[in-house]
Amino acid sequence: MKRLVIIGASGHGKVIADIAVRNGYEEIVFLDDNESIKECAGFKVVGKTSDASRISGDKIIAIGDAKIRERMMHKVKTVSLIHPDAVISRRVEIGEGTVVMAGTVINSDVHIGRGCIINTGASIDHDCNLGNFIHVSVGAHVAGTCSIGNGTWIGAGATISNNINICADCMIGAGAVVIKNIKNIGIYIGVPAEKK
Repeated sequence: MKRLVIIGASGHGKVIADIAVRNGYEEIVFLDDNESIKECAGFKVVGKTSDASRISGDKIIAIGDAKIRERMMHKVKTVSLIHPDAVISRRVEIGEGTVVMAGTVINSDVHIGRGCIINTGASIDHDCNLGNFIHVSVGAHVAGTCSIGNGTWIGAGATISNNINICADCMIGAGAVVIKNIKNIGIYIGVPAEKK
């Protein structure tokens, strides 16, 4: 029986559970440190996050915070999950523990690192390099030949213009439009995006 253990019983976990069902998982369980949560998306919460190594099955971390995802991935081997309604080029590399949601488009010669979230309806065009633990939010668009550093969060509906480099650990606000390289850690908002 194909079994998936989802670490984190939240809204993100619910979406991952739906992707797991579409990928043929016959049994799905959750782990969460909030003992008041008994189920998520109709599936049982069977223990805490610390139980992950002793529970059998494939595992994925459904926690939005990149730093927590990174810490947990040092302790637990994870799988990647791709929604069957995502459109992904044959020439895309996707790292361990990354999840790709419905309606996503990822074009040729893209590398996506470990523990990333490529959320619903996002797009990543050709020749991009995304580091580890990046979140490309709902409806965000990354144009061709971009490089995005580890731990960066790209807000809902944001646009990264082509040939842009963004350093690690940045936050790009919802709806922002990035038209020049970002070399300093910070929060960037607006059109065009500027450091807050």
